[in-house]
Amino acid sequence: MENLIQTLAIYAIPVIFAITVHEAAHGYVARYCGDPTAWQLGRITLNPVKHIDPVGTLLVPALLLFFTKGAFLFGWAKPVPVDFGRLRKPKQDMLWVAAAGPGANLAMAFAWALALKLTLALPENAYSLPLAEMARAGITVNAVLMLLNLLPIPPLDGGRIAVSLLPTPLALAFARIEPYGFVILLALMFLGGLELILTPLVRTFLFFVKNLFGL
Repeated sequence: MENLIQTLAIYAIPVIFAITVHEAAHGYVARYCGDPTAWQLGRITLNPVKHIDPVGTLLVPALLLFFTKGAFLFGWAKPVPVDFGRLRKPKQDMLWVAAAGPGANLAMAFAWALALKLTLALPENAYSLPLAEMARAGITVNAVLMLLNLLPIPPLDGGRIAVSLLPTPLALAFARIEPYGFVILLALMFLGGLELILTPLVRTFLFFVKNLFGL
């Protein structure tokens, strides 16, 4: 129980920031591209309460942290509403709106890596170890969330990016998968396929970050 509390304490801030900034980024880029829906609903904010889904943001990640000891994370927030029909160039702008979330996670992974490097470089003190562990968690959480969302399964960001890039006839056909996307994702998770796909991608990304920042 004590280990679970420690793990939750270390991962709580990275998870909340990863999900909150990810969702806010979608809304911000959508507004920039002509759709103010998220802004009008107050979703372009860093207030995590606006984005938290009790099951996807809190319960599921906590259970996975407990049962996998932090080896595998999965969760979701309340999706930021985007009316793609209100975008100035709907098909083209869809790519930028979708890519904004993973892009925010990439930036945060780099920010946590920089924080880790600074923590390790400073004289050791009572806060050094917990801060270093939180930074490592921040890198991993953002790596998982970024790569998970880039999977080409609508309505994940990767699916929307694929719809944006495909020729219109193929894009329309591919977009019809969206009502079943979450079911496909859950099936992959429970059958072990999701972990099989993500693990090598996450390891490769972490290796890249480690070498980029000299960690």
